Amino acid sequence: MKFAFKAKNVEGVVREGVVEADTRDAASLLLQRNGLLPVSIREEGGKSAVMKDLARIWEGVSRKELVAFFRQLGVLIEAKVPVTASLLAIAEETDNSYFRIILKETKDDVDDGMSLSDAMAKHADVFSPLMVNLIHAGEVSGGLQHSVTFVADTLEKDYYLVSKIKGALYYPAFVLSVSVIIGFLVVAFIIPKITVVLKDFDATLPWYTQVIVATSDFLAAYWWTVVLVFGAVVGSFVYYIRTPDGRRAWDEQIFSIPIVGKIAQYVFIARLSENLGVLLNGGIPIIRSLSIVSNIVGNQTFQHIILEAAEEVRKGGNMSTAFFRAKEIPHLVSQMVKIGEESGTISNILRNIASFYSQELDGMTRNLTALLEPLLIVILGIGVSILVVGILLPIYNVVGNFA
Repeated sequence: MKFAFKAKNVEGVVREGVVEADTRDAASLLLQRNGLLPVSIREEGGKSAVMKDLARIWEGVSRKELVAFFRQLGVLIEAKVPVTASLLAIAEETDNSYFRIILKETKDDVDDGMSLSDAMAKHADVFSPLMVNLIHAGEVSGGLQHSVTFVADTLEKDYYLVSKIKGALYYPAFVLSVSVIIGFLVVAFIIPKITVVLKDFDATLPWYTQVIVATSDFLAAYWWTVVLVFGAVVGSFVYYIRTPDGRRAWDEQIFSIPIVGKIAQYVFIARLSENLGVLLNGGIPIIRSLSIVSNIVGNQTFQHIILEAAEEVRKGGNMSTAFFRAKEIPHLVSQMVKIGEESGTISNILRNIASFYSQELDGMTRNLTALLEPLLIVILGIGVSILVVGILLPIYNVVGNFA
């Protein structure tokens, strides 16, 4: 196997290269025999790299798994278990093969003398800048266990916040999707067989029945075209919002969608306030904190607002000035941030804002669920009524007239 290495020679000069050996220990021994002191040794390419990429694509690392990881790490560090031993123990317990690889690589980096935060920073697809910077702050201050627990608390709040929104939207989305599929199948394949009776009797039909019959005949003949067009439209939309221009446009327009826009606004405000408050409370400079939050807030419109706030602070101003200019941020939030800046309690104010909007989201999701359930029943009832009035009653009348 090939191993990429960093090592120091007798003069202390760092050298990098690739060495072939059967194991990592054998590679280390080979370097030492050549007068080099290993700093880091990593397996390069080969089957392990391919397996790692496949595991990342297939599994990834969920926010729930990260919450559990930081909880376990905090407990082990509090119990005076060394960081490397803690990482290895957690890696062996996780069922996620990709996360296991990441944790073992992080453990190896720490073994090689790298700090935990630097080792985590190498895996940006798993550990966000927020996590890395909070861990770094804990290492510098000597409160690593507190920082790890702090990260777990922050991730858990965000996880439950997003879970509540998804829980409120999944049920109606599922019901509507199933209803549309069933409605399509009924109109395309069942109604054409029922309307054969009307066509055989050559009866005069109401205009709405004629519309239904014509629609069902078209879908029966060209259902595959409709499916292809629908799939192409959905695929094109998904592709577009994944492009930089499409993502920017979607992030701007989402706030104009009824109900969903207000929920999205509250989610991003809560996320901005919570994460910024956590970073400032952890001793991270305000400009650096704003830069980190801009990358994890999850919306390009809010990212632009946060970066403008960072630039305002860099010029000697206040971030509340940029917030007042942004229509996506309520005036109340901007005013509270201004009070926090003037009183020196900005981190506490931000945490209070996050708590308030999280509670508001709780109420909105409960009300949304309570509103959507009867609304779905009404929509389904209308669909059934259209079928009865438009098809079944004309059939009944025609058959009754010829009876």
